[in-house]
Amino acid sequence: MSKNRVVWLSADDPPDSFPSVSTALQEPDGLLAAGGDLSAERLLCAYQRGIFPWYDDGQPLLWWSPDPRCVFMPGDYRVARRLRQQLRRSSAKIRVNTAFSEVIRACAAPRRSEQGTWITSDMMTAYENLHAEGWAHSIELWQSGKLAGGLYGVAIGKTFFGESMFSTVPNASKLALLYLANLLTAGDLQLLDCQLVSSHLLSLGAQIIPRSEFLDSLATACDPFEKVRTWPGSPLACSEMLCD
Repeated sequence: MSKNRVVWLSADDPPDSFPSVSTALQEPDGLLAAGGDLSAERLLCAYQRGIFPWYDDGQPLLWWSPDPRCVFMPGDYRVARRLRQQLRRSSAKIRVNTAFSEVIRACAAPRRSEQGTWITSDMMTAYENLHAEGWAHSIELWQSGKLAGGLYGVAIGKTFFGESMFSTVPNASKLALLYLANLLTAGDLQLLDCQLVSSHLLSLGAQIIPRSEFLDSLATACDPFEKVRTWPGSPLACSEMLCD
C-alpha cells in the first residue's frame, strides 16, 4: 500500500510548486495533488512535469501523473484497411484551430457511455485561455461544411498532450489522431501523450510505457519555450493523409 499523501496546493503557491511525481498515489493511480488553480502558468508547468488536471464538478481541482502512461511515438499509429478505404473516398477535410471553443464544448457534451463530464466550465475557460496564448490546439474534421469530430490538447515543444476527442460520424476522432500521427512521422512531433490507457487507443497502436520513461521523453521533446508552428493555414483533404 502506498504511504504517499496528496499534497494540497494554494492558488497563491508558485505555478511550479508541484511535488515530485514519484510521490503520486498508487490507488487511485497517479493522484498527486489537489487545489491550486488553472492559470496558464500552472497548467504549462504541470504538463512539462508529466502532470495534468482531471476532476468532476463538485470535486476540488485534482492533479494526476499516472504510472504507466499511454502514448503514441513515431510509427506507432496503425491505419486499418477499412479506414484507408474511407480515407481514399472521403471528401472530409482536416482543419486546425478554426473552431477550438466548439471542439472543447463538443468534447464536454454528455455521452451515452458516461455520466457527467470532467470538462467543467472552469476547465473550458482555462483551455480557451491557453488556446488564445498559442499553447492549446484543436484538430478538427469537417464534413459537408460541418464540424463532425476532432480533438484538443496542449502542444509544448515537440510533445502534444491530448485531452479529449469526440465524433459525430464514424472514425472522425481516428482521423484527427491520424493527422497528429503524421506529424510524428514527419518529425514535427516526437511524442503524443494520451494520458490514460484505453482499449480504443491500444487498438490504434498506442503503447504503454513506465512513467519514468515518459518523463525521460519529455526531457528532450517538451521544450518549455517552444510552441509548435507546423499547423497548416488551409484545410487538408483527408485523402492526403495517407502515407502510401
